[in-house]
Amino acid sequence: MSVVVRTARGWILDQSSLASRGFERCPVGEGFAAFTFKREYFETSKPHIEETRGDGDGDGDGGGHDGTPGHTGTTRRKRKRKHEELNQGEIDAQDYHGKVRKVILEGMEFFVELGRMCGYLTQADGERRLLAAHDDHLAELCDTAKQLPLVDDSEQQPVQSVDSDNESLDQLDVFTRVTENQSPFAREVTFLGEGYLLPPLCSFLLSDISRLQPLVNYGKKFDAIVLDPPWENKSVKRSNKYSCLPSSQLAQLPVPDLCAPNCIVATWVTNRQQHRRFVWEELYPRWGVEPQAEWLWVTRSGVYVFPLDSPHKKPYEVLVLGRFRRSKSDCPCSSAVDQGATLPDHKLIVSMPSRLHSHKPSLAEVVKEFLGPDSQCLELFARNLQPGWTSWGNEVLKFQHRSYFEMTPGVPPSPSVPEDPSVTS
Repeated sequence: MSVVVRTARGWILDQSSLASRGFERCPVGEGFAAFTFKREYFETSKPHIEETRGDGDGDGDGGGHDGTPGHTGTTRRKRKRKHEELNQGEIDAQDYHGKVRKVILEGMEFFVELGRMCGYLTQADGERRLLAAHDDHLAELCDTAKQLPLVDDSEQQPVQSVDSDNESLDQLDVFTRVTENQSPFAREVTFLGEGYLLPPLCSFLLSDISRLQPLVNYGKKFDAIVLDPPWENKSVKRSNKYSCLPSSQLAQLPVPDLCAPNCIVATWVTNRQQHRRFVWEELYPRWGVEPQAEWLWVTRSGVYVFPLDSPHKKPYEVLVLGRFRRSKSDCPCSSAVDQGATLPDHKLIVSMPSRLHSHKPSLAEVVKEFLGPDSQCLELFARNLQPGWTSWGNEVLKFQHRSYFEMTPGVPPSPSVPEDPSVTS
């Protein structure tokens, strides 16, 4: 079950089950096999930073921490500043933390009790296994693909399908056309000699921000769009894990062209208040999105992954949500779904922390509660695929690599998935 607890305060999500969703039946040879995301990637037995230690400059994302295998939480001490006064960014961060601290403390006390009753949110026993993350080169491939001549849009269809008789992506143009798996089953495919798993009824575009037009040409209007931008910050630049995107370029994304009326737009932001204000005051207004709510993703395994009151990194990350309005004259319609009812504020999303860098939980099971039937959903800057969703990014296949999954041979039970149990508060 991917939703462990559902209450008025929010949700506890089993991120491992979410990553495995849709892979219960995958054709292999003459039969089927089931694939599950390795749970070892969520085995954490200690905080990543001890209470007495500091880390970084406060720009890092609190949920997508550095989960490099073997990381013990010890960090190099930063040289103290000559003056102890806070700069404006630190003051803003301190003020914001003061506003959400009570919500997190009260909510987590409630969730931890329920989570432990369900056998979840418990500390792992013993030493965790060392698991290496797959070293892919998808982003570099996208850079190389940009050197190829542009194809005249009028000469080709904007979408292509994975042929059931051809389980290789090498013969498809995955960089300039949206690729679909139209099968109700998952598929194991190869791409440049590597194995990847595609969930059922998914579609994706592997490209960077300079080659987004195929997604617009795809012709779909989406009822929910989730973004996880690579925000500029010092810690990412130092680690060189991925390229950052300036806010000015983020604003150029054609989000309005992809939104259905009253589309939910949800954007992950780091704990840097400059980014949060930018989304509220500049980005959403520019896209025609009415900002409505903030949810908090908190990672915890026995203890917070970072100290709650650390002056640097925090054990939570902010999700800013809003509704797309075609114009200021947009008015409510007949039903709560049709009129795009105002989204609830200060919900908590709780999950076990992943040891993979910036590996966030899927929001599919969360946002569907606020959508109508047969809704179309899109994730931008995605690093994995989801059943029934469209995904875009220059690392969109990253966590679909075969090495992250375990296979169970044979024919598994019926592919139908029962409803997740819920707890009301």
